[in-house]
This record gives sequence, structure tokens and C-alpha cells, in this order.
Amino acid sequence: MIEIKNVYKSFENKDVLKDISAIFLEGQTNLIIGRSGSGKTVLLKSIVGLHEIDRGQILYDGRDFTHMPPKARKKLRQEMGMVFQGGALFDSMTVEENVRFPLDMFTEMSSAEKQKQVDFCLERVNIVDANKLYPSEISGGMKKRVAIARAIALNPKYLFCDEPNSGLDPETSLVIDALIHQITVDLKITTIVNTHDMNSVMEIGDNIVFISDGALCWTGNRHEILHTDNQTLKEFVFANKQYQKIRDEKIDEE
Repeated sequence: MIEIKNVYKSFENKDVLKDISAIFLEGQTNLIIGRSGSGKTVLLKSIVGLHEIDRGQILYDGRDFTHMPPKARKKLRQEMGMVFQGGALFDSMTVEENVRFPLDMFTEMSSAEKQKQVDFCLERVNIVDANKLYPSEISGGMKKRVAIARAIALNPKYLFCDEPNSGLDPETSLVIDALIHQITVDLKITTIVNTHDMNSVMEIGDNIVFISDGALCWTGNRHEILHTDNQTLKEFVFANKQYQKIRDEKIDEE
């Protein structure tokens, strides 16, 4: 579980995050959503320590990440996995080498143990017969799956995904969503996904945090969002015609 308490962050005297408190639960896909410029990316980067917050607390299973000394932070970061928006694979490394990279950096496993873990992670993301290929030789969807495999290589307790469906077609996006959700549940990871994809919201939104103008505006799940009375949230989601169609379909199912 990750808990954030009364978090504030500003840049050049402009408040970007304003007194945000939220809980992100283990074994659930926790989504941060909001308009561009709402502060959701700054919030995600603050949670992982890429931005230092001005005030508040960030707790990882009760451990105060905010005030940790550098050595303790470094150790905690080894419990985190990160899927970047563009995948961020190393072009000069094969699929297999990309997934093995964190194992080479942070473990003292034998070569055989590393290979076993690499094979396990690639199997989890349904990558077969591509170990020796380079990123330039695989599709965008496969790149995202390899990025997920690399992110779980160290058996993280916490997984962060920044716009994992960016640049993908709708069908491939659904595959990535399902994969992230399955891994989260099976491995009992605390997963936080930063997204603006309403398909993701409706398919895997176990816990949704909606940020508007730097402030927490609404929390709930993918079922509750169908019937929200929050006007700001309604304006955000109904601006998306794709969401209107999804909403109508989901309500019909109910």
C-alpha cells in the first residue's frame, strides 16, 4: 500500500499539487486521471521521488519515503518497477538483455538464475521467440510488454506506469491494460497508472484518483464513475465521446 498525506508541490511559486491525500491499495490497479496540466504527472513523479514535495508525507507500507536518508531510499527504490511512456528500452540491447539489465545492476544472481528470471518475466507478458530481437525489430505493443517484463524483473512490490497505452491502437491498448491488471493481481503489487485513456479507466480502474487544477477532486472505482454526480469529473469524462459510448454499454450490462 502507498499512502500520500497532504502533499503540496510548487514550481516557481506556482502551486501544482495542493493538499492531496490518497491511498493506493495492494493488488489493485490504481489510476491517476485528469486533464493535461492537472498535476497528475507531477503527482506520480513525486510519489517515486523524481520530484521532492514541499510539504506532506509519502508512505510505502508505513515507511516514510519523504524523510528517508538517501541510502534507505535507494534500497526502497529496488522494490519499485517503472514502465515509462515511451517504453524507454535500450536500442543497443536485445529484448533479453533489456529485461536482464536491472538484474545485472542490482543483484548478485548467477547467470543461470538471471536467465530463469528473464524467461519467467517474458513468459508473463506473452513474449515468445523474441529474446534475441532488438527493439527496432518489434512492434510498439511488444515494446510495451518488454518494458513491463523489465519492470517486474526484480519482483517489485510497487509498479508505476506512465501513460502505458500512449501511441498504441485501441486493441493493443486493451491487451496492455489486461496484462497490467493480471500481473498486479497475481503478484499482489501496488500498481499506480497515470493515464488519460478512458478505456483503461473503465476496464481496470479498481481505484481511481481524479486530479483537477492540482487538487484531489474525486476518488472511486470504475463502477462508481458511471453514476458520478461530481460536475468537474462529468465535464472531463463526457468531453470524451468514446467514454460516452463505453458508459452506455456498461450501464446496459448492469
